[in-house]
Amino acid sequence: MNTIPRSHAVQATTERTIRETLAASNAGRIHFGQVVATLVEAGVESYAIDYRACRATYYLPDGDTLAVEQPPPEAPIGDAFDTAAVIAAIRGAQAGRVMYPEFKRLTQAAGCIGYTVWLAGRHVSYFGRRGEVHIEHFPS
Repeated sequence: MNTIPRSHAVQATTERTIRETLAASNAGRIHFGQVVATLVEAGVESYAIDYRACRATYYLPDGDTLAVEQPPPEAPIGDAFDTAAVIAAIRGAQAGRVMYPEFKRLTQAAGCIGYTVWLAGRHVSYFGRRGEVHIEHFPS
């Protein structure tokens, strides 16, 4: 995956951790909880996944950012935002039944265009193409 120019330089060790975590998640080798724990330890404050732009952008508290290209969706993103289907994909991931490759397919089919993971705020905002938002708080 190529790096998209970033506004600030991310330290090499942090960038390596982000890239390795993204690759493992994309391959379905690690669960969301492992992604969260690794990125928090690396100092990532939040990250955004944009399915339409095929980009993952990571934000650090000091203003550093890293944007990484992502593969395009395998099928068109659904037109209507189906909150219940997004929640079902989330619950499957929380239970360990749904790994990230399937999670992407399920949420995209449900009309989700992307999401932002607020690591410091412990929640995720999922977005539909008409401004719909579903907020999912991290389990306790």
